[in-house]
Amino acid sequence: MKTGNYEEVLSKVTEFLRDETKTSTVIGTEFKLGEFTCVPVIKVGMGFGYGGGEGEAKVTGHGEGSGAGAGMGIVPMGFLVTRGELIQFVPATTTHGVSAAIEKLPDLLGKYMDNKKEPQMN
Repeated sequence: MKTGNYEEVLSKVTEFLRDETKTSTVIGTEFKLGEFTCVPVIKVGMGFGYGGGEGEAKVTGHGEGSGAGAGMGIVPMGFLVTRGELIQFVPATTTHGVSAAIEKLPDLLGKYMDNKKEPQMN
């Protein structure tokens, strides 16, 4: 069975996926909202597959074939948020999706960070 340029193709696909799955490419770079610094966080999943075979038949002769595939999924998870010395993760999941979370982000950040500073009563 011929493997062709499998290694070269896999190297190029891997390089492409590495370049395209940077947080800055998917949802943007770190940004400021007043006294908050927000760093987007994503989750990336990847899969690769390769298969091939060959065979002989009395009527048709020799045959061979191969195939390869790759898949990728990217999900915005939320933001690492800093204010002063506090660092918190604010999830982006809401019932209306990421756009609603981004619209409400300044208010959510203030409430979230203030709540974390208050002593917890048990």
